[in-house]
Amino acid sequence: MYNFRMKKHSLLFPTLSLILFLLASCTPKKATPDPNALISQAVAATIAAIPTVAPAIPPTPYPTPTAVSLTGLYCEYQFCIGHPAGVAFYDHLATLNLSAPSTYNNGFIYAYQIPNMVISLIWLQAPGTTDPKFLLDTILDDQADTPNGSLEVKLIRNMNVIYTSIATTIPEVPFGSASAWTCGDRVFAWKAYTQQADIAASLFEEAMARFTCGQN
Repeated sequence: MYNFRMKKHSLLFPTLSLILFLLASCTPKKATPDPNALISQAVAATIAAIPTVAPAIPPTPYPTPTAVSLTGLYCEYQFCIGHPAGVAFYDHLATLNLSAPSTYNNGFIYAYQIPNMVISLIWLQAPGTTDPKFLLDTILDDQADTPNGSLEVKLIRNMNVIYTSIATTIPEVPFGSASAWTCGDRVFAWKAYTQQADIAASLFEEAMARFTCGQN
């Protein structure tokens, strides 16, 4: 019995080895990759990984420069007027009552530089008015202002402007000038107090040189 088993085992091992060899011979071999295909795949993957071109950023719009300098220019209520660069106009009606500020129809603004200058401007909508003297009389203070001589009429662009120099009873600003004119459907009146007589005339010229109301 012993020898038979040994013999049986000795025959079994060669048989298994032969079977495994045959099976291995029958197993399909892996195909060798085509180098050209590998290169094409690599190129395609590289191209796919390249980020797409970002859209061009549109140009940033910047405000265009103004046609005129805004320094020393007051523009509101559909009119503009010149003034010294070192001062600013304030709405006098708003300081009296915040709920009733100046409007297109009626207004009162002022600027000052203590202690040597005060400028005021009033306006009133008055369609059809050709003589602005009534508003000049309004802006002149009966208690403090005295016109010097007769009224002058100045043609400034297409406006007839009445003008007068004044003396005041205010010690700090004893000199001044006042004027009035019509522009569109409104009447304007302007006044300045100064320490020197010639300064008041210069302020008037500066104001009117830049005055516009859309009608002149």
